[in-house]
Amino acid sequence: MNKVKIVYLLGIGGIGMSALARYFNHFGCLVSGYDKTPTALTDKLLTEGINIHFEDSIDLLPPQLREGKAGDEILIIYTPAIPKNNTQYNYLIEKGFKLLKRSEVLGEITKNANSIAIAGTHGKTTTSTLVAHILKHAGQNVNAFLGGISGNYNTNLLLAGNANQTVVEADEYDRSFLRLFPNVAVITSMDPDHLDIYGTEAEMIKSYNEFATQVKPGGVLFYKYGLPVQGAKHAFTYGFDEKADYYAHNIKIVNGAYTFDLKTPSQHISNIGVGLPGRHNVENAAAAFAVSMHENIEIDKIKEGIKTYKGAKRRFEYVIKENDLVFIDDYAHHPEELRACISSVREMYPGKKILGIFQPHLYTRTRDFADAFAKSLDLLDEAVLMEIYPARELPIEGVNAKMLLDKMHNRNKSIKTREEIPAYVRLCKMDVVVTLGAGDIDKLVEPIRKELMA
Repeated sequence: MNKVKIVYLLGIGGIGMSALARYFNHFGCLVSGYDKTPTALTDKLLTEGINIHFEDSIDLLPPQLREGKAGDEILIIYTPAIPKNNTQYNYLIEKGFKLLKRSEVLGEITKNANSIAIAGTHGKTTTSTLVAHILKHAGQNVNAFLGGISGNYNTNLLLAGNANQTVVEADEYDRSFLRLFPNVAVITSMDPDHLDIYGTEAEMIKSYNEFATQVKPGGVLFYKYGLPVQGAKHAFTYGFDEKADYYAHNIKIVNGAYTFDLKTPSQHISNIGVGLPGRHNVENAAAAFAVSMHENIEIDKIKEGIKTYKGAKRRFEYVIKENDLVFIDDYAHHPEELRACISSVREMYPGKKILGIFQPHLYTRTRDFADAFAKSLDLLDEAVLMEIYPARELPIEGVNAKMLLDKMHNRNKSIKTREEIPAYVRLCKMDVVVTLGAGDIDKLVEPIRKELMA
């Protein structure tokens, strides 16, 4: 990695890929890349001096790549979401270039670092950004490669000179996390997902357990109590069950914010304030507390870090927060994430009417978990569905928004186009509006906000 001078990223606009782009750009490499469509994230990368194009053309490759000059000074990174018929991808392979996945590059960057890797079907972005914030807030020199934009630092990459810790969000998609060998690992959840990759839930669990065994000798694993984790040599559990090693209890809502007590293997800690809503975030805070204690951060500094944490972009992010109107944007794209988000809204705003706008993500995920999606969406007072965001997939016959709508028991349900939604939301006159999904539904946030504030 020290020899690299030219870096090209296929899928540069992805949240994990963009962190790598920023990393190499910071160290003076000539960084550029391709992505399918412009986004707020690619716009930001462009302002940081990174060249990006949105046309899959060989002519737009850097000259060294067009000429096929492979060598140690050239690094090509690709995301598995890039389709195998991508023109640039196939041209680079034909020219003899070695293409590395994001996870392989992260593995190389962190292999000699004191690393903390956080995995899970959900909860990993919040927990990793929270751990990074606690360490940085406590004065530690920390690097972090995050799967979301930190609300405290407005970036998905933290860099520090002479860093003594590196926090990495460990992605389970395509078994990417098996490229990591951390000193400290966290598994927040193991709900079935990415069955297009794993085939079965059992295979997915098998990969998580392989990740659990990859903790370096002398390292430690923290995982949510009740998960089917096996094979880890040095492990602790956390959660709401009193049998957990780190047991979160006495949970209260005080002035709109959560507080809890935490029993650890060595002591009892009272009155921990969490800046984020939702019981699932109390659980994430318990995990972060356990990791931070292991990293020898003082208890008062951990509590202060958790209290001052501002969350991650699109993770229960308040767009409007007024007495008579609340608008929340959330990345939830799995049935369990939907359930947790909507339940948190119900707990925070009892008796309020809630409208949810959901954009399903991936045909396979919608097909595999259709019944569970319908059950979670039925928790809303009204649900509006958008058509499925395909990402890397081709359509599957019979799998669409109507299929999901037909499975729902909620009487107040409909399918709307992107163009129809902003004005419709204003006419609904709901107390709380929530946008949900991992596709490009975030492009609707500002139009909806404008309509609601008009």
